[in-house]
This record gives sequence, structure tokens and C-alpha cells, in this order.
Amino acid sequence: MNSRNIVLIGFMGCGKSTVGQKLASALSYDFLDTDAIIEATYGKTIARMFEEDGEAFFRDAETEVLRKLEKEADGVVLATGGGMPMREENVALLKKIGTVVFLSTEIETILMRLQKDTGRPLADGEDREKKLRPLYEKRLPIYRNAADLCLHTEGKSFSEMIEEIETFMKNRE
Repeated sequence: MNSRNIVLIGFMGCGKSTVGQKLASALSYDFLDTDAIIEATYGKTIARMFEEDGEAFFRDAETEVLRKLEKEADGVVLATGGGMPMREENVALLKKIGTVVFLSTEIETILMRLQKDTGRPLADGEDREKKLRPLYEKRLPIYRNAADLCLHTEGKSFSEMIEEIETFMKNRE
């Protein structure tokens, strides 16, 4: 494990990208987002990849990105896709890449954040709550088991979250 890297996991809409960018800035680290890497590599959006190539293809692409990052990432904050930890192989790779932080956010907060978001293939459709709540419940224990730190985000400012992560990292050294 590269003790300098921080890997953010959690359900879609929990704030991985936003928290990750602010954390990277505070630590003078690079910020990477696995979804952005995949989109740049394949030249299409995640939504289009799901539509044209299928979810299995996308999940394989996620694993390939992690294999590459395991060798190259140093001094990075990495935001991952919400489904990334669903594969055991991915969890092992995430742990090799760095300290895994689960951004734990209530489903009600996530549903509110995703109301107008149309770029998420697994959230598309009429009744998002009916679609997302079971997926959230299924993933929750997997996120918890994969994480070195479970960070509850409800009611916390970005600076409070960053401070909590920094304190955890210092105590791990």
C-alpha cells in the first residue's frame, strides 16, 4: 500500500469528486477520478459506455484502471465510481493503492442530490428511489468492509471532513 494515497469510495452522489478535489488541494496532492480516466481512455461517457458496451465492459475497464494506478499512483486522492468496490479484486487493488475512505451519506441526501442528474446509468428511470434504495442497501456493507475509515458526511463541512481524514492519516503513520 502506498500510505500517501487516499482512495474515496461510496455511493453515487455521496461527494467523492467534490470532497476529493478539496482534499487533494488541502494536501497538495493530485486528484484523480476513475470515471474521468475511463471516459478519457475510451473516448465516451460512462452513460454511453453502458448503453453501447454494457455494464460488464465498464466494470472490466474499472479494474484495468486500478491495475494501472496500483503501479503509478503516488501522492494522489482517488475518487472511484460507486460500483468499484463490488468486485473483490477491486477492493484488494484499492487497498494496495492507498488508504480507503468510505464517504457514508444517507440515501435521502443522495436522492436529493441526484434529482436533476441525468448522467448516471444506474439511476436513470422514473422512480429513482425504488431503483436506488435496494442498490444502496446492497452496497452499504461492502463499502464498510472495504474501508479503512468510515466517514459520516451528514451535517459536516468540507473542512471538517478533510480534518477528519487528515487526523486519521496522521494516526496511521
